Amino acid sequence: MKVFIMRHGEAEHYAASDAERELTKHGRSQSTAVAMACKKQGFEDFDLVLVSPYIRAQQTWETISSLFSAKEIQTYEEITPYGDSEEASSYVAAVAQVKKLESILMVSHLPLVGYLTAEFVTDLAPPMFPTSGLVCVDFDPQNQKGELLWHIHP
Repeated sequence: MKVFIMRHGEAEHYAASDAERELTKHGRSQSTAVAMACKKQGFEDFDLVLVSPYIRAQQTWETISSLFSAKEIQTYEEITPYGDSEEASSYVAAVAQVKKLESILMVSHLPLVGYLTAEFVTDLAPPMFPTSGLVCVDFDPQNQKGELLWHIHP
């Protein structure tokens, strides 16, 4: 199966709380450019999309959702900036096995996106992600092993 991990687009620096920071115009255009590059790689259908509840992640998905088809979309509380990468990756592996999923997109934040990538690709140090950065991991949920196939940066 393919696991796609995306960091939200560029966001405002200030808001009433971190969770309320909104995407900038530049963040929206970066996210769109990365989504279009993902489509050029041949990926445009997701069985499941998991999105952080923070506004900037929700707005990132909202911005790129018209470029993709998604069978199911969930707001997932565990993928906020300091969520538990082990718990989130275990959830993804379990859901993928039970529902026989072939592709999952996760829209999240630093530092979690790096830790998530390292959970799926166990011999990889957590990579840094620019805003709107996206990785594609070929992951076997039964063996809990993955390989980084590619990454796209704006």
